[in-house]
Amino acid sequence: MLQWLKNLFEKTGSGGKKPTKVQYAVLIGLVGIFILLVSQLFDSKENTSPSSPNPINEQPDLMENDAWKQNSTPDSDKTASITELEKSYAKELENLLNMITGVSDTEVMINIDATAEQVYQTNLIVGTQVTSEEDQNGGTRKIDDETREQNVVIIRKGDEEIPLLIQTKKPSVRGVLVVAKGVDNLEIKRWVIDAVAKVLDVPEHRISVMPKNS
Repeated sequence: MLQWLKNLFEKTGSGGKKPTKVQYAVLIGLVGIFILLVSQLFDSKENTSPSSPNPINEQPDLMENDAWKQNSTPDSDKTASITELEKSYAKELENLLNMITGVSDTEVMINIDATAEQVYQTNLIVGTQVTSEEDQNGGTRKIDDETREQNVVIIRKGDEEIPLLIQTKKPSVRGVLVVAKGVDNLEIKRWVIDAVAKVLDVPEHRISVMPKNS
């Protein structure tokens, strides 16, 4: 094609004439076709190249972190954890009560609400937008629109991102039963009730103390 164009313009130039408008139009059309073919060639190469991974999909999903799955624990596991905690509390309390003068052979049963409650640090973002409106009578009024957004603070620990734990609350106690020798004495029974109430932070009406058979 290039040789044909060269011959075309050489023939025109040999007679001392300038290229005609038709020749210019032919030249422009051929150049346009050439550019179109080249662009299609590059487009086909780009489409066949392997696509790069989406960077958004590579980001870790914080909702899949174990720290966010506390409420998804199976009921059987929760029950087992509560039972173990109740037994642990009861064992410690038995050892303490047996140290009281006149108290021996103590057995304790404790009923708690749930496992320990974990409290995480949060950020509260408050936004306020004021809009002015004009009514038909020419008066104006202001409308205040307030938005609140609370997010859990996330920190990096090694290669993981976890919520910032600020407090672990002990579970509340529903009731306590104490069976021991020596509590038939009213003064000793009073000591036991007072000790249980202070150790477990439970009101006295939820504590039952019974004498044990000899």
